[in-house]
Amino acid sequence: MKYKQAIVLNTDLEMSKGKSVAQACHASLEAYKKADKDVKNNWSEKGQKKVILSKGDESLRELHTRAKHNKLPAHLVKDAGRTELKPGTKTAVSIGPAEESEIDNITGQLELIK
Repeated sequence: MKYKQAIVLNTDLEMSKGKSVAQACHASLEAYKKADKDVKNNWSEKGQKKVILSKGDESLRELHTRAKHNKLPAHLVKDAGRTELKPGTKTAVSIGPAEESEIDNITGQLELIK
């Protein structure tokens, strides 16, 4: 089985590169914590494949809801508001690690971030 994690950044925001990277890391780690132990081990042994995708604000909530509905580990990041953004701003969502095909069913239409 192939596993991966998809991290979707809110590209409607004008986050600095550093802020974007930090938000992606928050999303990745929090979703990882929610994954099944065997999935985490398998994903780790096979290189921890990740894709970084882009989408707008309201779509993040929808992606998170779909992932949870499909019982996939997921986390929606809401910024604390200490630096560039207002508190509660949705910045990123991460889905997985999980089976690649299950994640693609939710995020397959999204573009890789540029």
